[in-house]
Amino acid sequence: MVERLVPDGLWELFQRVVPEAPSRPQRGGRRRHGDREVLAAIVFVATSGCTWQQLPSASFGPSGGTAHRRFAEWTKVRVWAKLHRLVLDELGARGELDWSRCAIDSVNMRALKKGCLTGPNPVDRGKYGSKVHLITERTGLPLSAGISGAHLHDSQALTPLEKGIPPIRSRRGRRRRRPGGKLHADKGYDYDHLPHWLRGRAIRHRIARKGIESSTRLGRHRWTIERTMAWLAGCRRLHRRYERKAENFLAFTSIACTLICYRRLTK
Repeated sequence: MVERLVPDGLWELFQRVVPEAPSRPQRGGRRRHGDREVLAAIVFVATSGCTWQQLPSASFGPSGGTAHRRFAEWTKVRVWAKLHRLVLDELGARGELDWSRCAIDSVNMRALKKGCLTGPNPVDRGKYGSKVHLITERTGLPLSAGISGAHLHDSQALTPLEKGIPPIRSRRGRRRRRPGGKLHADKGYDYDHLPHWLRGRAIRHRIARKGIESSTRLGRHRWTIERTMAWLAGCRRLHRRYERKAENFLAFTSIACTLICYRRLTK
């Protein structure tokens, strides 16, 4: 099961971003579980949606408590964001990223335990939740992800999300971090300051205008990000937000984005 959840290619990339294991000068004690086994356990929790206590340690080796501690350690040093960027670099070097059209959107997740970056959801009877914000390239691969409270308006997330796109390798030339074509968005982003800000960064945009046109016309290009949101929901740990800490919820979001991109890398 470890090799199925963490293939050799993904493991080789993970080894480039994971920090070295701390030494034990006092010697003795239990043997430290291997990083690959722990990574497989974390991926199992992310994809199955089970709790750390329900993790079948007989299949992986480490217990749920061990996997959770290692997950927290790696989250603190931003291992998941680095792994996502590394997979994007591999895709960019192969010419698998299509920058000609990008799209931005968000999806609501109910927060069962509240916590940081949660808020009353105006479309869910005021129940507490979080939003996952995404920017994807033309085929739906996530380039940048972020989270916020469910009460935050989508328009407020565009600027930090676009700035959060890392410099990604290209097949030829310098690294890229801006859409080469149009950035597509729905009416939630139709505010005067956003087109002005995008033009200042030399980014063409196509935002549906309120009261003038239907959002359905943008469906010809925005269906890919809707499909990506469905892929995220396939990562069962993101079906609901169980983490009180925002960094842990963002870590699971990064893991889901990494798995989506890695599937394209192995096609």
